[in-house]
Amino acid sequence: MKQGSEETMKKWNNENKIAVLDFGGQYAHLIANRIRRLGVYSEILPNDVAPRQLKGFKGIIISGGPQNISEDDSLKCHSGVFKLGTPVLGICYGHQLISHILGGKVSRGKTKEYGKAIVYLKQKKGIFSGLSDQETVWMSHGDYVSKLAPGFEIIATTVDCPTAAVADYQRNIFGLQFHPEVTHTSSGMKILDNFIYKVCRAGKNWDMKTFITQETKKIKERLKGKKVFLLVSGGVDSTVCFALLNKALGPSRVYGLNIDNGLMRQNEQKEIESVFRKNGFTNFHRINASEEFLNSLTGVFDPENKRKIIGQKFITVQDQETKKLRLNPKEWILGQGTIYPDTIETGGTKHAAVIKTHHNRVEAVQKMINQGKIIEPIKELYKDEVRQVGEMLGLPHNLVYRHPFPGPGLGIRCLCADKEYPIGPKPLGKINGIARQYKLKVKILPIKSVGVQGDSRTYAHPCVLAGNTNFKTLEKASTDITNNIREINRVIWLLTKTAISKFRLKKSYLTKMRLDLLREADALVNDYLRKNKLYESIWQFPVVLIPLSFGGGESIVLRPINSTEAMTANFTRLPLKHVKAMANKIMKLKEIDAVFYDVTNKPPATIEWE
Repeated sequence: MKQGSEETMKKWNNENKIAVLDFGGQYAHLIANRIRRLGVYSEILPNDVAPRQLKGFKGIIISGGPQNISEDDSLKCHSGVFKLGTPVLGICYGHQLISHILGGKVSRGKTKEYGKAIVYLKQKKGIFSGLSDQETVWMSHGDYVSKLAPGFEIIATTVDCPTAAVADYQRNIFGLQFHPEVTHTSSGMKILDNFIYKVCRAGKNWDMKTFITQETKKIKERLKGKKVFLLVSGGVDSTVCFALLNKALGPSRVYGLNIDNGLMRQNEQKEIESVFRKNGFTNFHRINASEEFLNSLTGVFDPENKRKIIGQKFITVQDQETKKLRLNPKEWILGQGTIYPDTIETGGTKHAAVIKTHHNRVEAVQKMINQGKIIEPIKELYKDEVRQVGEMLGLPHNLVYRHPFPGPGLGIRCLCADKEYPIGPKPLGKINGIARQYKLKVKILPIKSVGVQGDSRTYAHPCVLAGNTNFKTLEKASTDITNNIREINRVIWLLTKTAISKFRLKKSYLTKMRLDLLREADALVNDYLRKNKLYESIWQFPVVLIPLSFGGGESIVLRPINSTEAMTANFTRLPLKHVKAMANKIMKLKEIDAVFYDVTNKPPATIEWE
């Protein structure tokens, strides 16, 4: 997906752009986000772009992706890219591709690395200028460079990867097996900064003030005499989008609709209306369509089906309401607060895998986008950038920094099941061996959750760890398990005094009763966070209901995470006294049998369970 139209490109300083070659998945877009945060505009181009189109760029970054070099149909780039004399940085798959094309060799690794690793630097110049001898980095690979291409030398290693970073200083070509663009890599931004400014000699040409100015102008030019009808959930993205459209067009040409879909948090609809009116937004109203949404989800348990049904229902209800309001379709266009991660996780680029279908990317919406019937002013931004825009538009801090809440709401935090997923003997043997190393008990659950490994979607089992321990040990155990057992993509820790072997799967679907139970647990958590001044120390806190019964009820999973843009995330290590206090409060709900804590980073698990 190309960032911006040719017309928009002319408004930027083209002499300072960095080209990002997209090899699928989320990484190219995350790299572009990081480059923008460093103050330089980047353009995402397809992997097979002709070398002549790359002339004039200050630098080229070849992204990671879900491919394996050993596959016959694996994606490649043109060898002429390396003859331009332009500095090149290859990341993960891009690093392997450089060696493959320039005469090296890529082989299958004995150990797959997914998660944090320590890299040992052999050279501290060029892209590693100013770094320490050892750095924490994020790995996500199975293959590795087993033979260097001519002219290259090793500049960093890990215990499991002897070629964690390579360089040809004469040609300014660098390769990193790890991902500097993710927040888990402690000096990742410094590495990118070194490449952009020290190696490429680029100059600053991007900031959010410029984005607001340019986007406001684009909205006016595109819409001219038309008006915008926007679905406002009360979340950060749709609220900032609403504010930006109001700034560009004025409230008389923008109208917001807030739909109660029965999947919102406790008292959320009233709170949204109160906050909106308090902040001067009167050009909106809300409706209750909860019964309609819940009826459409009767008997549905598959997470992708849930997401698609909810997304389609939003469009159906919106159509019904525009007819009631007698809005002329020739005068009105639909607005959406779509941001970049929504597009990427829905497989919105040429080679991207579908991780999960977002409600604003279902088939009906995609068709309207292709017909030019939708405007999405913040679709190229990440969450951290959206928040910057919100505050610059005058929105209050507490509104802009609300925890993100998914469009499908509690519908994807309330797991459903109609059968047990079988578990083979092979993973059971492996996992018991790993758990014994950490002196923990373990159990694989007969349910599944969505994850992302190797930049592709997984739908695999969670496992439970039990025992007295700490978060440092739990993170190591979680990484070991998800790296070595492909059937598992998520690890949770038992907080309550429950025998992990004595459970049964409870056949469950989405019902108002189950959603009300989840609302109660979610409200207890959020009230506790605010009272103890912990709310803003956590980026997002899904509370998940799973149909795991230890005595007739169900179970709750706490999933606090920290991130900046939602593409990668760490589970939050809250002080244990607060964790146990929240678990005790939840256990007072008579329908809850057990409480767990999700100790999985993203990747390999997604932030939401579904």
